[in-house]
Amino acid sequence: MMSRNQLAPAHIRLSFGIGLRLLGIAIILSLLQPTPSRITFGPPVEVVTNKPIMGVHTRLTDEVEEWKIQRTLQMVREMGASWIVEFFPWAYYQAEDGLIAWEHPDLVVGHAKANGLKVIARLGYTPEWARPKDTPLTYLDRDSYDEFAAFAAAFAARYRGTVDYLIIGNEPNLSFEWGYRITTPEDYVDLLRVVYPAVKAANPDITILAGALAPTLEPEGSPWATNDLVYLQGMYEAGAADYFDGLAVHAYGLTFPADAEPGEDILNFRRIELLRAIMVEFGDEATPMYVTEAGWNDHPRWSMAVRPAQRIEYTLDALNYAAANWPYVKALAIWAFRYPAPTRSYPDYYTLVTPEFVAKPIYEALKEYAGQ
Repeated sequence: MMSRNQLAPAHIRLSFGIGLRLLGIAIILSLLQPTPSRITFGPPVEVVTNKPIMGVHTRLTDEVEEWKIQRTLQMVREMGASWIVEFFPWAYYQAEDGLIAWEHPDLVVGHAKANGLKVIARLGYTPEWARPKDTPLTYLDRDSYDEFAAFAAAFAARYRGTVDYLIIGNEPNLSFEWGYRITTPEDYVDLLRVVYPAVKAANPDITILAGALAPTLEPEGSPWATNDLVYLQGMYEAGAADYFDGLAVHAYGLTFPADAEPGEDILNFRRIELLRAIMVEFGDEATPMYVTEAGWNDHPRWSMAVRPAQRIEYTLDALNYAAANWPYVKALAIWAFRYPAPTRSYPDYYTLVTPEFVAKPIYEALKEYAGQ
């Protein structure tokens, strides 16, 4: 015999389910009331810049020394960047008993605020206790969506007024970022359906970003990834529009100049315009976009790199192009500002500053570009 809930219309059952989730999350939040930070920061210093769209993707996730966090964010401000994108891994902070270690995110957010920087926080990585045995950090099972939503809500509540933007996950169209599973837009939209109302209940003012989609030309049926254009269309068809306030995207130029024409069979900086066309097609032209990773690489031997002088030229051209042609793009964050330690491979040649805080020529060029 079917229960009343089984006989109820689908939209009522959905509302009932969301209501139970929100009640559970409210209880968890009551147990995770933010503890006062012991860190004292001075009054915020204003970022002086004539390029307000310019930002950087910092990599402070694994930076443990406070002076290095502080110096990194000072150099970001001194360069004239207004925005940072930073990763705050759930797996690093929350124990199985529910307690959250806020010390490191408090440092990063506090020093960002002290330097007048706007923070786009990316949340992801699943703790071992919240995923099946022998699965990677990027594996988030449906059974743990509520727990992730509760963490995201606690994060949004703690940093209300200082972190105004939140990205749910990262590059969900790549199987690597989906726990080495075949990824579908429907799966990601299901996650957004759980996380969005929970976070909004905790902090109604926060801007929730979907994505950020990875640009890829993988063919249909690939076990490694789903084409970003196909994936975004699938997200809209699955009802995603009601569960995000902005779309985060990645825009790498590879060997192409910034103004190279986009095409469905080309990966370049202006591929964003093809994603935007899909948003407009689904009537979502009012929703802004945020470029949370962008840039060129100048490794001397990597086939996808350019010369250092070209990298500077293309990066400045990209910022100019975005400011002039993309009113819907609110921030453009260059990957990556600095790594805590060298990778001793091509990723080092994306950075603007060395691990020892030596500014590269591209840093100085961007600083001059922003009027510093």
